Amino acid sequence: CKVSPYQEETHTGLVRHILTRVGFVTGEIMVCMVINGTGLPRAEVLREKLEWAVEKWNRRESADKREVEYRLVSLCLNINTERTNVILGSRIIPLYGEPYITDYIGAVKYRISPLSFYQVNPGQTRRLYEQAMLYADLKGNEIVWDLYCGIGTISLFLAQKAKKVYGVEIVPQAIEDARKNAEMNRITNAEFFVGAAEDVLPQKYKESGDKMRADVIVVDPPRAGCARGLLEVIVRMQPERVVYVSCDPATLARDVKFLEENGFRFVKGRGVDQFGMGGHVEAVCLLSKLNIK
Repeated sequence: CKVSPYQEETHTGLVRHILTRVGFVTGEIMVCMVINGTGLPRAEVLREKLEWAVEKWNRRESADKREVEYRLVSLCLNINTERTNVILGSRIIPLYGEPYITDYIGAVKYRISPLSFYQVNPGQTRRLYEQAMLYADLKGNEIVWDLYCGIGTISLFLAQKAKKVYGVEIVPQAIEDARKNAEMNRITNAEFFVGAAEDVLPQKYKESGDKMRADVIVVDPPRAGCARGLLEVIVRMQPERVVYVSCDPATLARDVKFLEENGFRFVKGRGVDQFGMGGHVEAVCLLSKLNIK
């Protein structure tokens, strides 16, 4: 259809990236075209070709052997006209279906949009979150803060065993998804706030006192690790346990070192191979508060 690819050097052409997401349990497929413009010519042809390809894939195995029936449920555009190497822009235009898919991790169902962070390996993600749950050691009366919570993946997982979970994320659309995910799963003991964790956490604690105290704090930051201001807030809050989920062992070590120098003890940790045959690894570790002033 003579749709041009994007050239980063000259900032010309239309299609910058193609983002796909697949529900491993639901079989729902999203295709999101990241474009340097406001529309995609002959979008109906793309939809027809994609549906044909999905049907062809499903026919490769008989129904009794097929683990899941795949189907195209979302085709959308992401508008990124900036001269940048950042992949996604902030504006989504649906072309077909809804601008999201759904999938499960364990018993929890999640709504996932193009701008939402979601682990790429759901099978191992379940193992990762189960390990985080094990380290959190929830008995049912704890107040948990989940910082860098994204669409609430860990928050809602932990809410199954906690008294109350508060999630904090700086991306407004992710928090919108988190609230809808809680509603979709009929989880009423999870509450979400938009903002930087190092700002939201002390503000809420100051407003409400012990009502929003932190028995357990869970952090799952990007590769850059936790902001220093957030680590200082964690030290001031003095939770009994900190569960740190990390995608970068170097920044994890840096942040654990800071916490150990300020009243916490590294207890144990575990690697989770999210990226088969790759050099990266996720990790989850437990830190416990020392009995010191």
